[in-house]
Amino acid sequence: MTALVACETVLLVLLTVLVAGLLRSHAEILRRLGPGGGEGEAPRAAEAPPRDDEAAPDVAGVTLAGDATKLALGAPGAPDTLLAFLSTGCVTCKGFFSSFSEGAPLPHDIRLVVVTKDTSHESPSRLRELAGDLPLVMSSSAWADYRVPGSPYFVLARGGHIAGEGSATEWSQLASLLRDAFDDLDAFGSDGEARAMRADRALRSSGIGPGDPSLYPGGEDR
Repeated sequence: MTALVACETVLLVLLTVLVAGLLRSHAEILRRLGPGGGEGEAPRAAEAPPRDDEAAPDVAGVTLAGDATKLALGAPGAPDTLLAFLSTGCVTCKGFFSSFSEGAPLPHDIRLVVVTKDTSHESPSRLRELAGDLPLVMSSSAWADYRVPGSPYFVLARGGHIAGEGSATEWSQLASLLRDAFDDLDAFGSDGEARAMRADRALRSSGIGPGDPSLYPGGEDR
């Protein structure tokens, strides 16, 4: 009987050590993976810092008719352009295809251009069904140039620069975002001074004003 109890005790100790080792191994794996996935994983495009006033790359691709085309967004006199990055595999995108096709009004007479990936990712026949006569460019390179994180995604190009960008789930939300973007641009412009004024507004809304000690880590008031 004593020998049986001793054996059970030894087995219990071994089991405890095994479980502890597995837990430590699991914790180490989670630590290395971190909250975003694999070790060393690059930040997601959607988490990239704002690109206000960054030059808007030209969009080169192919139309649904098979013709090569290029939008020179930095050319003198280029109109304000809304690039709508949409996909046939995106359920939310179908609502935007429908709204655009029905002529939903864009503020400030913005030129609309739908940008999809090329034929290695999209079906031209399905795009014709959804887009109809909408201006459309198939260009996977544009998705890469604008670092589009997914669809639907929208970029406002004005004066050759990116004046705003983001995602929306329905037409009314997109229209509101565009109105706000143009209100800011009309009030503050689109240069570095505009970015500084927007930053000042954000700081003031958080209760931080000029000369606040939190702005100067070294403790020196300027």
